[in-house]
Amino acid sequence: MIKQLLEKLGLRKSKDRDPEAARHTIFVRSSLDGAKQPCVFISANGAEPRPLLVYLHPWRHGYDTDSRRWQAEARARDWHFIAPHFRGPNKRPEACASTLARRDVIDAVDYVKQQHAVDQSRIYAGGVSGGAHMALVMAAEAPELWAGVSAWCAVTDLAKFYDECVAQHSKAYRHIIKVCGGAPGASAKVDEELRFRSPLFHMAKAKDVPLDFNHGIRDGQPRGIGIQHSIWAFNTIAEARRDAVVPDAQIESLCRLENLSPDAAQDETYGRTVYLRRTSGPSRLTLFEGGHEDLPAAACAWLEHVRRP
Repeated sequence: MIKQLLEKLGLRKSKDRDPEAARHTIFVRSSLDGAKQPCVFISANGAEPRPLLVYLHPWRHGYDTDSRRWQAEARARDWHFIAPHFRGPNKRPEACASTLARRDVIDAVDYVKQQHAVDQSRIYAGGVSGGAHMALVMAAEAPELWAGVSAWCAVTDLAKFYDECVAQHSKAYRHIIKVCGGAPGASAKVDEELRFRSPLFHMAKAKDVPLDFNHGIRDGQPRGIGIQHSIWAFNTIAEARRDAVVPDAQIESLCRLENLSPDAAQDETYGRTVYLRRTSGPSRLTLFEGGHEDLPAAACAWLEHVRRP
């Protein structure tokens, strides 16, 4: 029975699954196709309205991925916590920022608002890797919903990511083919799908949302998601707000790990050296000592100070 359920959801048994997920699992019906989507949900204490943290799972995972560090940060602040499935791993067209997947996230938020007291000025989203990709997609999809979004090592341009995966001999390029129906340039329809599912091309819609772009400086060295993806997304916000961008020459130098030195703006919540910190309006970009990873404590320390007017 468990094996059949995992296969139906596009999941397999994995050491990266949360062993406590089953006892926190709820099901939310999609308002688009009626499909019941599982979510890990942990409510805050008390009856007064509390903030809501929406955790979005990584590329190869589903709702039951190990999100316990994010859960712990939510519990410490007495926030509601929900981790939607949004059609599971990014290996089929229904997943990977599809229209259905986007609606699943909004439906999950609506469910919590209907069933529990939620401070609607403090609804947050966060995730790493594919989860950061989806977090930025949702920031542009529903900018009026979020008080803040914290994205760690995000994929922001699927066509560029495809080329990078091919060069790195990473199997993720096959997932993009399954999701979009082909490789970049295969057809106008494929390229349209790639663009629709890439947050980079829609970021300007979220220029007024507090966005927290984070990337470990050594990600993509030699495999993973290069820091350029987060910088490109930040630059799109900066351009929309007519602020200074990170120049191409500096991006290339950072990608080559050349002349790294600590930024003047260090941040003790990271517990790591910060090599670059830039801001644009309510948003910020941070490149820190690390690889393909997230720092939930730093993410939530920032999120708890932002609110939606």
